[in-house]
Amino acid sequence: MEDSFSGDEDYYYSDRDSLDGLENDEADLQWVPPKGSSTKVITRESLLAAQKEDLRRVMELLSLREHHARTLLIHYRWDVEKLLAVLVENGKESLFNEAGVTVIDDADPMLPLSSTVMCDICMEEVAGDKATKMDCGHCFCNDCWTEHFIVKINEGQSKRIRCMAHKCNAICDEAVVRNLVSKKHPNLAEKFERFLLESFIEDNKMVKWCPSTPHCGNAIRVEEVEVCEVECACGAQFCFSCLSEAHSPCSCSMWDLWAKKCRDESETVNWITVHTKPCPKCHKPVEKNGGCNLVSCICGQAFCWLCGGATGRDHTWSRIAGHSCGRYKEDKAKKTERAKRELYRYMHYHNRYKAHTDSFKLESKLKETVLEKVSISEERESRLRDFSWVTNGLYRLFRSRRVLSYSYPFAFYMFGEELFKDEMTDEEREIKQHLFEDQQQQLEANVEKLSKFLEEPFDQYPDDKVMEIRMQVINLSVITDTLCKKMYECIENDLLGCLQLGTHNIARYQSKGIERASELSTCWTSVNTTTDKRQRSDADTSGNLEVY
Repeated sequence: MEDSFSGDEDYYYSDRDSLDGLENDEADLQWVPPKGSSTKVITRESLLAAQKEDLRRVMELLSLREHHARTLLIHYRWDVEKLLAVLVENGKESLFNEAGVTVIDDADPMLPLSSTVMCDICMEEVAGDKATKMDCGHCFCNDCWTEHFIVKINEGQSKRIRCMAHKCNAICDEAVVRNLVSKKHPNLAEKFERFLLESFIEDNKMVKWCPSTPHCGNAIRVEEVEVCEVECACGAQFCFSCLSEAHSPCSCSMWDLWAKKCRDESETVNWITVHTKPCPKCHKPVEKNGGCNLVSCICGQAFCWLCGGATGRDHTWSRIAGHSCGRYKEDKAKKTERAKRELYRYMHYHNRYKAHTDSFKLESKLKETVLEKVSISEERESRLRDFSWVTNGLYRLFRSRRVLSYSYPFAFYMFGEELFKDEMTDEEREIKQHLFEDQQQQLEANVEKLSKFLEEPFDQYPDDKVMEIRMQVINLSVITDTLCKKMYECIENDLLGCLQLGTHNIARYQSKGIERASELSTCWTSVNTTTDKRQRSDADTSGNLEVY
């Protein structure tokens, strides 16, 4: 569910002659694109520049070649701050050893062309120009290196290909890999390049692919690792933590359970729970169709219906041979009643969630109608010239409706027994549920009022009547925003904040809406010309090290 006002259009409050006493509140509600977005869109074109930015920081700090810096960053999942913390705490040597980086300043990687080398892999003597020596000092023939690289790339280990020598932890120079593989398999070399480039996204906890369908090809980078909701340049709004649709005030775990429950048709699941038992061998549900408590699955496994334990097939009317369940008798009526109660509870929350989701979709279509009314009103002769209160009211309606919709899955799990059974007593649960539902009902009532006023045919009304509607819309916009804030505060402080298991975090409420990521510039400035020159020198020496 995406806010209908997301996109390239910017809506903001410009109604300067607003209601007395509401000027400050309305100013707080002004929805303007923030200066300097904290989230960035990384396109195919800017991916290289984004990766270069982190590489150069490490290269400059530690005076490393590019492939050494990349090896370090891949090992630490492109977390420069963590890398620096390990450097300060453990020192450079420990940092390099853990990541498999070998830096030998005086080592000569070139072998004399006239010399011959014995390859310890194939046990053949080859000319010096047919062998390659890595930074770690191990030297093998190019054919053995190439086969090793091909196997590792096909196994998906392109990002960290280790030296072939026994117990050597060093990571191979990517320039050597690129050079040798490209001679035999150019397509595989391109695949290797792509893996190295995309590791910036795949292994980086600060960057994730946009989950849009079809895929837009963009990735999103955030400044801080936290539960947040973002909007890609393609318009897709999603939770950065779980990559599902934006779902606050639900936590990621709650939304995952709710989405699965809705997909799996919970009525059927409840019936299966009540009327079947899983086979102890193949775990498929088995329904009992006779009076005997020895049942048999289609896989051939016999088991006891009372306890679910695997048994043999020998039995009498009174007992199963070699098996005893004691005196236990299943209270089927009680179990059925419990499942029925859970089903009715689910239907209560699902119906309201679905109702507000449907309302959101219908109100999204209302946008065109309302803007058409605004256009008509602006053309006629009237003392009212500014109708920004209409577009702002629409935006506030969409935001509040969305919050209201997802509040029902949150309540289903917050006050049920599936997640927090042992976290609250029944009395505490009841008090917190009443507190939350009071706020939920207040928000619901005001959202419906706002929707009603925005649907009014104000383009046909006289100025006095339009002024009354305007006052109501501005007032309700302030109220719904305030109620949304209070609901989030209640959830964060009074509900989730009191739990011992701090695994359920929600994205913060933002009055201005989900932040739209700004595009990362593809232009980056050289910060260290000396490093650049050394890179080119290294490329000339090795013959194939590309600076890109």
